[in-house]
Amino acid sequence: MSRPLNWDREGRLWPNREASQFVQMGHATWHVQRFGEGKSPRILLIHGTGGSVHSWGALAPMMAEQFELFAPDLPRHAFTTGHGPQDSSIPGMARALAALLEHTGFAPDMIVGHSAGAALALQLALDHGFTGPIVGLNSALRPFPGLAAQLFPAVAKLLFANPFVPRVFSGLAGFGSEAERFIYRSTRSTISDEGLACYAALIKNPRHTKGALSMMANWDLERLRERMGEITNPILMIHSDKDAAIPLDWAKEAHSWLATSRLDVLCGLGHLAHEEAPELVAERIMDFAKETLGENA
Repeated sequence: MSRPLNWDREGRLWPNREASQFVQMGHATWHVQRFGEGKSPRILLIHGTGGSVHSWGALAPMMAEQFELFAPDLPRHAFTTGHGPQDSSIPGMARALAALLEHTGFAPDMIVGHSAGAALALQLALDHGFTGPIVGLNSALRPFPGLAAQLFPAVAKLLFANPFVPRVFSGLAGFGSEAERFIYRSTRSTISDEGLACYAALIKNPRHTKGALSMMANWDLERLRERMGEITNPILMIHSDKDAAIPLDWAKEAHSWLATSRLDVLCGLGHLAHEEAPELVAERIMDFAKETLGENA
């Protein structure tokens, strides 16, 4: 069996280590980072598929000057361990997050989700009573078109079912400078060496890769799409025009399904815009917080 990431080994690379905590819940252990404790409003940060809390490495300290922030590694990702496949679907992962928030007493006033994290924010609104504003950063909300909607999850399921695939994929993606090229090709984002080192550690770890594949295999955006008309939360969709993972046209289409959303396009940035230009993204988030949360922000 592949080993999990080790906090005393790979974890030395992670930014904001002093903000990290480990929360035990039954068989699961969550890795979370907390910033600005005691401040208000409170913001939940949700990373995307295959990522971790390191993605907020530069953004979180900026926002912690005004907000209390709570950022977990998602189930079966990075340093969060002990969850089963049932926690890899959108409803299952949202349910696990809601339980974590209840367990820790963190009641967010706003949720910021990157990529698939935006889908989880919407699911928390639909199933768990979250009524506050939502910011989607390069949101992955649009189902794959046509046959791809069935094909890609099926392929992910096949890869997940083969115990050798995560190890082979991790070995190939982590060889030499391939991790850096992989990140750029898939996102069109140019990020810091510190961020690249964290992604390389994640990509090289078969346990993390298997968790990401499991999430992909169980990700049913079509069902979420059918319920988007129920969402009344104020929503800001921030999307980059150079995003290679989620084309801007897909973001525009998803934006049209959400009656209460606004789309803000960032020029010249890729899928990891919040890592490329954290000051710019933080400004957009803070302005939206002031607009929707009033004097509390």
